[in-house]
This record gives sequence, C-alpha cells and structure tokens, in this order.
Amino acid sequence: MADAHDIEVLWNDFHRVVNMPSPELADWLRMHDAGENVEPLPDQAGGEIGRHVLAILQKRRRDLTDGDIEVMQHVVDEILSQVDLENEPEPESGHDTLRRHHLMSLGHDPLRAPRTT
Repeated sequence: MADAHDIEVLWNDFHRVVNMPSPELADWLRMHDAGENVEPLPDQAGGEIGRHVLAILQKRRRDLTDGDIEVMQHVVDEILSQVDLENEPEPESGHDTLRRHHLMSLGHDPLRAPRTT
C-alpha cells in the first residue's frame, strides 16, 4: 500500500475529479443499464469500475484497500486524460454525449462544476 501522504493526495484528487454525489452516481448507473422492461439490481448496475467508484465514495479514507487505491488512481488518470479541469470550457448540454456518458460512469459529469477542496 502507498504511504499516508500519497494516499491523502490521491484521496483529494479522486474527490476533486469525481464530482457526482454517490446517490446521483447510483441513479446514473441504474438508469444507464436499464432496459426498456428491465432494471438491474442496484448492486449489479453499471460497469465494474463505476460500482467500485460508488463503493469508494461510501468509505472513509482509512478503510481503503489496495484495490480501492488502484481504482482511484485509474479513475483520476482516466478523467484527467479527457478533461482539463482548470481550463474546461463552460459546459454545454448535448455536446459529445458519448464522452459525457463514459465520464459519468466514472463519477464525473462534465456538465457539473468541479468540486473544490
């Protein structure tokens, strides 16, 4: 496991880029996976990483596992590779829907203002 300072930095980065509250992310994962006549069970909705992000959002920093840390780093890297949080243009509804849906499955809604820590 990484040292305490590295974990604190990652924790702060993760919570800065994951700007969807856990209830909103849970709703998104269920809605995104729902079919016309079927809705997945809450613990089976969304992709594996989205479900793991949701679980991390419900944890305290001291309860993180090595797997949580790996997912957090992956999510931070993935979001920051697609979004420049410092220079992101004003969000536009309907702009690049596939990109937005991918980011939302990781817990980042580009139409929402970034979190400040």
